[in-house]
Amino acid sequence: MWKPSDLPRLTGRRVLVTGGNAGLGYFASEQLAGAGASVVMASRSEDKARRAIDAIRSRFPRADVTFQALDLADLRSVRAAADTVAAGPPLAALVANAGVVGAARRRTTADGFELQFGTNHLGHYALVALLLPTLSAASTRIVHLGSISHRWAHLTPSSLQPATYRNARAYATSKLAVMAFGFELARRLDLSRSTATSVVAHPGFALGMLTPPRPGVAAHEDAPLWRQRILQPVAQGKDEGAWPLVRAAVDTTIPNGAYCGPDGWFQLRGRPAVVEAKPHARESNAASRLLDLSAELTGIALRV
Repeated sequence: MWKPSDLPRLTGRRVLVTGGNAGLGYFASEQLAGAGASVVMASRSEDKARRAIDAIRSRFPRADVTFQALDLADLRSVRAAADTVAAGPPLAALVANAGVVGAARRRTTADGFELQFGTNHLGHYALVALLLPTLSAASTRIVHLGSISHRWAHLTPSSLQPATYRNARAYATSKLAVMAFGFELARRLDLSRSTATSVVAHPGFALGMLTPPRPGVAAHEDAPLWRQRILQPVAQGKDEGAWPLVRAAVDTTIPNGAYCGPDGWFQLRGRPAVVEAKPHARESNAASRLLDLSAELTGIALRV
């Protein structure tokens, strides 16, 4: 069974984790830093990132964790972050974790995109596209955060830019876009014989109420004990939900184009393993249209 204690020593390996100050991103950062990786914690809020770094160092006093300003909902911030990261030491992995989960009403990014699609997909698309020459030169593993919600979404022009906003549908569509990008990028990296690799991972049903607390970090959420007992058989904490992301980032036996997630019933909880995605997430024509649209919207071409 794979778990963080099985991690090899990662000393000398630099890993960028977007949204590393809370939730899944925090625990991915903690697990990677605990194994000796140099973690670059990319976040909108320096204050929240500093508190998360302090929480990691309270557990691993010698942890090498640094802050990188990044707002995925603002392409100017994405460009600035990409310039800074590209000028630094090479990345062993980029964990594209950050995102928006739910917005009761339609909101937009700084560039006018629907918030969940614009942040979860377009922001990460832009970051990866800008960094891709650097990532290819360094044989970087790129990990995209998927979701079981992709099962109920479809990539069509009307679903990406819907006339009527529905929160759950917008989230599921944004996550399907993330996954389609990850799988299509893997295919193109193979075709170009790049040594960079692209993998999609998902956390299963990861809940704050089942997550251990960390001081100063948005991780644990209080809930009645009866609710925790009801959900525990089909859910897990965000600490365990981060395991597939971390395994995808550092396990060289995970192949390019793989999908990692919990190995339990319906992929809701369990040990991280290579699992199956729905076929429509790997449909190359739809993914190619998505990437063409992404390049048009952001003004940033993906050159593999």
